[in-house]
Amino acid sequence: MPASAALARASRIPLISAADPGNNVNHVNHGHGHFLFLFLDGVGIGENNPAINPFFSAELKYFGGIFGGIPSRENGSIENGSAFVQPCDALLGVEGLPQSGTGQTALFTGVNAAQLIGMHFGPYPHSQIKPLLEEKNIFKVLKELGANVHFANAFPKQFFEYIESGHRKLSATTLSCMMNGIPLCNADSLRSGDGISADITAERWHSELGYSDIEPMKPFEAGKVLRKITEKHDFTMFEYFLTDKAGHDKDKELAERVLETFDEFLGGIMEDGMLDLTILISSDHGNVEDLSTKTHTLNPSLTAVAGEHADFFKGKLPSICDVTPRIIELFKDRFHQS
Repeated sequence: MPASAALARASRIPLISAADPGNNVNHVNHGHGHFLFLFLDGVGIGENNPAINPFFSAELKYFGGIFGGIPSRENGSIENGSAFVQPCDALLGVEGLPQSGTGQTALFTGVNAAQLIGMHFGPYPHSQIKPLLEEKNIFKVLKELGANVHFANAFPKQFFEYIESGHRKLSATTLSCMMNGIPLCNADSLRSGDGISADITAERWHSELGYSDIEPMKPFEAGKVLRKITEKHDFTMFEYFLTDKAGHDKDKELAERVLETFDEFLGGIMEDGMLDLTILISSDHGNVEDLSTKTHTLNPSLTAVAGEHADFFKGKLPSICDVTPRIIELFKDRFHQS
């Protein structure tokens, strides 16, 4: 289906609720372990300078403990057993500052979208690369391999009203799901523990979005919920956009709070260990790691992997274009497909 046709039916995209698991095969995992992709928007590896890099002023005890430290431009590659952090090229041979539209498309398809259209473009995918995103996005490819895939972000009614009103400015993750019939989580998903708020804690749902019955939760507890979600699926993705917002705002206090929230969240995910679990953290471009500027940066993207299949990724992720192809190779091996 062409991208335009897929978007035209956006208002009919299935939703996940407690009573309707959509196309996720009743949430049954196929017994090959579980893969969690944590996408952090706008996170690069910057210099070891706590004055401008909140990674070195925030308290990140779980990230540092899992991966053996905090990466910097001076020491970008860190290993702790099988867990590792490494820089990934986000420039992709194209001049200018990386942008979310092309960067996320590259990250989620493995195709250099910026090179394809001759420029970095964002924040949303360029019209010329939407067909690419539709055909090669990670959700679609893994689903076709037989994997049970799930996008864990829960969306409020205001988002679906936005879609139904005809608006088309959507992120690469949301477009990928909508163009391929991957159910989107909603308020019922959040209530039932099948979805996670984009801010992790769900504070905005309670205070700003009109959901008085949805109580905020601690990041650590939200992480435990995401772990349970992950254990129901072969592949789960969660997107955290507040890192990019904090970078654009040049707000150090916000940036530290956002990173510490994610760190606690990560701790909750990993509380029960890493048996049968692989976690990959990656980003589309740099931003929050340099609060001296409100723009994106030329820094490499932060990428980190821990868990069962971490060794499969070591030395195989030179750029953000290599992330999705390597995940697909892992799933091909697991599902015995060529």
